[in-house]
Amino acid sequence: MNNPDAMIFMRDLHKSFGTIEAVNGVTLSIGRGKVMVIIGPSGSGKSTLLRCINHLEIETAGEIWVDGEKLTRDQTQLNRIRAEIGMVFQHFNLYPHLTVLENITLAQQIVRRRTKAEAIEIARQQLDRVRILRKKDDFPFQLSGGQQQRVAIARALAMNPKIMLFDEPTSALDPEMIKEVLDVMLDLVEDGITMVVVTHEMGFARRAANEVVFMDRGKVVEQAAPEAFFTNPQSERSQLFLSQILNK
Repeated sequence: MNNPDAMIFMRDLHKSFGTIEAVNGVTLSIGRGKVMVIIGPSGSGKSTLLRCINHLEIETAGEIWVDGEKLTRDQTQLNRIRAEIGMVFQHFNLYPHLTVLENITLAQQIVRRRTKAEAIEIARQQLDRVRILRKKDDFPFQLSGGQQQRVAIARALAMNPKIMLFDEPTSALDPEMIKEVLDVMLDLVEDGITMVVVTHEMGFARRAANEVVFMDRGKVVEQAAPEAFFTNPQSERSQLFLSQILNK
């Protein structure tokens, strides 16, 4: 591993689906407590790259290191590392037959082996953190999309992860619900959790990121601090992307 200070390090990462190379030779380093935002057009490999970090997708070639440990295909190792990684998806993946509180306590008891009382106390703390404690006894179908996504974030945080991965967490939301989710994510930035966020929300990228990574066709086209990227992108492809997305 080249960078011992990195929480996540990827070297020459490739991921193919048949003849399609979704991730094509990506090398990235994400520092501890830093926020990396990955942007780019649809189909550029952003979500695939994110899913490789916890082996929801297994790389075709290359290396991934998490907290100084190289990922292997050993299931015991993967389960241990995954326990330190929270992931929030486009769709909320809540259990429809469980209440909000039960959704958040289940994995704590199974994976973290907490007592029911401990799990409930932590669930309540995290629901309060994402400003939705009042909904603890509701079922997912009783919540708005924004509220369901905040429950999903609380569920991930209840596991005390070292890393949070967000895969386009606002893309399935109505416009008026996006801000409530982004506000919660901005609060997390202050907490020192290492975060990797795939998003189309340029305002969030500009405010929250330590680094912005622009991907296209499976490759990293440009990587820069947000102010430099948004005010003076270096590649023609980045310039075209920003001109299209910022002028909508």
